[in-house]
Amino acid sequence: MIGKDQSVVSRGALMRTGPGRQMIRQGLLRSRGFRLFSRYKREAEGAFPGFADRFARDLLGEIRSDPSPGSTQQAFADEVGSAEMALGTSRIGPVRSRLEDAAVLRDRVGRILDSNFVKMTFPVLNALFDAAAARAGGRAGLRQDVVEGHILAIDLSEPMDRIVDRDEDLDYLDDYRLMNPYILRLARGKISRGGDEVLRRFEEGFREAREGQLMDEDLKSRPTRITEGEMSLSYKKYRAVMGTAGRNMALAERPLGEIFYVGMARAAEGVGCGNEIEDSVRSGRVKIPSWPLYYSVLAGDVRRGFELALGKGELYLRDAGLAAGLLPDGFSHREFLEFLFLAVRHYNQFWYGRLRGAGMWSDFKSRLPR
Repeated sequence: MIGKDQSVVSRGALMRTGPGRQMIRQGLLRSRGFRLFSRYKREAEGAFPGFADRFARDLLGEIRSDPSPGSTQQAFADEVGSAEMALGTSRIGPVRSRLEDAAVLRDRVGRILDSNFVKMTFPVLNALFDAAAARAGGRAGLRQDVVEGHILAIDLSEPMDRIVDRDEDLDYLDDYRLMNPYILRLARGKISRGGDEVLRRFEEGFREAREGQLMDEDLKSRPTRITEGEMSLSYKKYRAVMGTAGRNMALAERPLGEIFYVGMARAAEGVGCGNEIEDSVRSGRVKIPSWPLYYSVLAGDVRRGFELALGKGELYLRDAGLAAGLLPDGFSHREFLEFLFLAVRHYNQFWYGRLRGAGMWSDFKSRLPR
């Protein structure tokens, strides 16, 4: 796994969970799943600096060449349905001037790329593209554009989340507001090289992801009155993004594109449950909104709420496994996906174990919304 906190996959951490011990065993036996996973992990780590450089360079070009940044800001805010995303007219000039310094822009790009979601996704998309290309052929030269376009779209969620949540990088939120529409423009440009259907599917997924994000924002204001349907809708922010990316690694062609969609959508929702547990541990309070909060409020018991949230993550991962069962005979990367799902199970169980061992239940209960 590639992420901000490598302690999650240290040998000691892996030994604490059943899935982690299975990962160690596969490593010792040099299983095909382990070897494929390691190969794509090394490739992504090696390619990441070059991707970050291209991202910063292309982004700088977009910022410098825009003749009407105010219109760009307003159009983006209108598209995503959030006035908070637009940079005020009086601030555009100073912020743009600051970001036209290449070193400053590289710093901001580095900050939003320092994300588990981005770093853990890169090797997965590369593997899925290779698997689909091996069956279809004729896709030489598309891999970098299609993969990086979706990584850019995934990365766009980072600055947008920070603007809404206001829980980190508070000094850079205006910089992120200016950057956001240009990130989306770069993503669209790269993804469009995969063809009209690939771009259409991306646009569809982007709209659905925003529906989920807007629901997430709404639920923050009424944390004790969340329904199951609303929580499921908010999870579009996970399944639409990763499911669409998975589908487009097969250039949106059925049946493989649909199988990839379901598998990646459910895996992303499974990771979302683990991420909510991790965020709760790090912040010292139950995340709002989240499955742990939803279950804790209904059960009147925080410990039970987190136990059920872990179970919810497992249900998502079982669905991901069912999708993997639809893969055609002889599929070249089946073992890779099986190892990936094992890694996600370890991640979820690791953070649940950290929470259980930290003795935070009474603190969480006292800080639940009333």
